[in-house]
Amino acid sequence: MAGRLDGYRILILETREEAQFSRLLADQGAVVLQCPMVAIVDAPDSAPVAAWIDRLIREPFDDLVLTTGEGLRRLAKLARSQGRDVAFVEAVGKTRRFARGPKPGRALRELGLDATVTTEEPTSEGIISTLSRYNMENRRVGLQLYPDKDHAALIGAIVAQGAGVDTVLPYAYDPRAAEDNVVAAIDEMAQGRVDAIALTSSNQFRRLLDVAKARGCEDRLRQALLTTEIASVGPVVSDELKQHGLTATITPPDGAFFMKPLISAMSTALSVRPPRAASR
Repeated sequence: MAGRLDGYRILILETREEAQFSRLLADQGAVVLQCPMVAIVDAPDSAPVAAWIDRLIREPFDDLVLTTGEGLRRLAKLARSQGRDVAFVEAVGKTRRFARGPKPGRALRELGLDATVTTEEPTSEGIISTLSRYNMENRRVGLQLYPDKDHAALIGAIVAQGAGVDTVLPYAYDPRAAEDNVVAAIDEMAQGRVDAIALTSSNQFRRLLDVAKARGCEDRLRQALLTTEIASVGPVVSDELKQHGLTATITPPDGAFFMKPLISAMSTALSVRPPRAASR
């Protein structure tokens, strides 16, 4: 795949894994336009997070469900700031660790650990499906959540299996993203200077729409998306696009809803025509 994105301009809205996504694209020769939709910050009130870490260390959970790599890194960061990083890692290591896709797995490896089980699909539904294969009766489950998501169905499904659930939300999104940068990115697409926009979460697309509405350029965004290749990492993002009358033109193979397969799919789809910049 090396070099197959030479000269192609790819707009990414990734926040949590921006540096990695940008590097992977640049390694393939792409010109990466970075426009993160939100900033990630520590939880405004660290006390509930610290208390959760206390419970984990005092009596490690039977199971630990990690929904994001960012969440685990924030937990480790707080534990480290309080001088409890060794105890934290030891406690995590004593749990049966369920990772929602590859990102929490990478964060675990940074701590010298591995996921016990990785969900086949990196979604809440994927977690529910995976846990349904295990006996969860009377087990204590630590569940790391992430912002801007209603987790009631996930929590309810775990409780319905007879487990006790102890949740933690270790970070928050700052909605005050640099709107001028978002508008500039929309203009780049509208003027035909972007070969593809790569979407790795439905939140990115919703934020893009919200900014466009707030800044009076919703029609301009819609027209730009109709003439720009839209790369979607998986079905959650694609379904969100469909709800707004848009279609993802580039998707990775079924079941490969990760960054590298998405980049490979972009390489294949875009290589049939020259980069837009080359034709201007």
